[in-house]
Amino acid sequence: MSDLNLSFENETAESRPGFRLGVGSIVLLAGILLVAVVFGIALAQRHQTQPTAGAAPDFTLTTLEGDTYRLADLKGQVVVVNFWASWCGPCRVEAPELQKVWEAYRDKGVMFLGVAYTDTERGARAFIAEYSQTYPNGLDLGTKISDLYNIQGVPETFIINQRGEVVEFIMQQVSETQLSRILDRVLTTGA
Repeated sequence: MSDLNLSFENETAESRPGFRLGVGSIVLLAGILLVAVVFGIALAQRHQTQPTAGAAPDFTLTTLEGDTYRLADLKGQVVVVNFWASWCGPCRVEAPELQKVWEAYRDKGVMFLGVAYTDTERGARAFIAEYSQTYPNGLDLGTKISDLYNIQGVPETFIINQRGEVVEFIMQQVSETQLSRILDRVLTTGA
């Protein structure tokens, strides 16, 4: 009788329909899961936006002249952070405008920082010389600063008030008139 039971148990275990994962199925399932995770992360990053209010992400910029500026150390001043590139057409249009505003406001408690986005040192130096820019400019090595600000393209400009808060974000080339109006407001009201 025990032989009969053993035989019956073996038959039922083998004849039961079921889902068995082989190595190939496991690899396929892991691949699908990995693609879903990567897609989810990319989708989440795509929906991130540039900071338009609140504390400005802190960064350190080393200029092409070798000076170092840390945003947090500039509290008490209004800071204009302009992301640009030598290969960017609209950046070339706004460059003289930025220089004019820098010259008009540098003695009024306003600091400019130019951040060259995905540019070469040679290209950045030529651009700065061509437009006679005298405010601090540096390369964004490894796009660390651009990533903090979630830069989508250039030019992009952030105005940071005396408390270190983003109060204005401009996702296009900026004009002298537009930037002057913003700076007058921020210098007066802090907002």
